[in-house]
Amino acid sequence: MPVTQFPAARAMLNKVPEVTLYFWIIKILATTVGETAADFLIFNLHLGLTNTMAIMGVLLAAILVAQFRTLRCVEWVYWLAVVLISIVGTLITDNLVDNLGVPLQTTVWAFGGALAATFAAWYASEKTLSIHEVTTTQREAFYWLAILFTFALGTAAGDLAAETLKFGYVNSALMFGAAIASVTVAYYGFRANAIAAFWIAYILTRPLGASFGDLLSQPVANGGMGWGTVVTSEAFLGAIFVLVVFLSLRRKTQAA
Repeated sequence: MPVTQFPAARAMLNKVPEVTLYFWIIKILATTVGETAADFLIFNLHLGLTNTMAIMGVLLAAILVAQFRTLRCVEWVYWLAVVLISIVGTLITDNLVDNLGVPLQTTVWAFGGALAATFAAWYASEKTLSIHEVTTTQREAFYWLAILFTFALGTAAGDLAAETLKFGYVNSALMFGAAIASVTVAYYGFRANAIAAFWIAYILTRPLGASFGDLLSQPVANGGMGWGTVVTSEAFLGAIFVLVVFLSLRRKTQAA
């Protein structure tokens, strides 16, 4: 639908990057950073959960203001928002579980319900959940709210599988990876609904990234590989930076 058909909104292009293999690679990298960076800030820098939540919340609010003010997709702004919302989503779940004592099972159901309610309100208002039509401020607001709940839900699901259910980091990563592969087969092989496939895969990449991040960063004695949160965060942030610069340059070349 042309943006001129949204008279109440500023004319804008779709605010979500093209969903390619690069999109999913950066998304998984960002989810891993969300897990390891949160641990780094809380434990390595000794900021504590409450202070880290406050700092990251302010940074996320600032970058979302920048994201909403753009009239098109700006790669570095979009992906910085994803990285920060990944960290905040992790912190929200950790705060509920560690500070307030809410069981992981409860947080999974709560965030699952919140995400379902967001989708219901989004569809009732806009008649679509497509990320290819995020062309108004209202749709973008629904989009980022849904993204926040996917990260919080994914964090809770990943921790539930790896720690509470004792699957461990490797088995959890394999399990969520297999689930994503199943969605991919359903979409490409059996023509499953594209919007449903996207959102299911998006939700599943969060616990996959969280499990993978824990696998790399946690001590060997705890079932990890012992990289630590600093090395893991730096490596994945570096990879995100390289890919975002590449995509930004490619976009400029294609537009020239």
